[in-house]
Amino acid sequence: MSVTTTTHLNFRGSAREALDFYRSVFGGHTVAVTYKDAGNVQDDSEADWVMWGQVVAGNGFRVMAYDVPSAMPYERGANPFFVSVRGEDAEEISALWHRLADGSNVLRPLEPAAWAPLYGMLTDRFGVTWVLDVAAPCNG
Repeated sequence: MSVTTTTHLNFRGSAREALDFYRSVFGGHTVAVTYKDAGNVQDDSEADWVMWGQVVAGNGFRVMAYDVPSAMPYERGANPFFVSVRGEDAEEISALWHRLADGSNVLRPLEPAAWAPLYGMLTDRFGVTWVLDVAAPCNG
């Protein structure tokens, strides 16, 4: 069993542009899933915003990004990233979640989501926001 950690950057409407820029710098390929792709449009003007995206390069570079929807608070630079912990084993991710959740503010409980067998988000007692999930194959 293994997990990976990835910096998960937060934007408001410019995640795709940022991902393309980082790909141009570090190489690799970009994957981006919009709110429309995921069937999670809350505001029609944001349908093509990135709900989840990443750049992965053969040299080891990896970064994730998304566009914070307008229904959620966002201040550029105030909460610019999350730490993403992804694994393939639900028991392992659940165990990490329960330990990390001690003294945390759970933003989204660890539970099945449309895009992952398990997905959850919390801000730990030190103010760091973590996203934990079980990897699902990407069909896009």
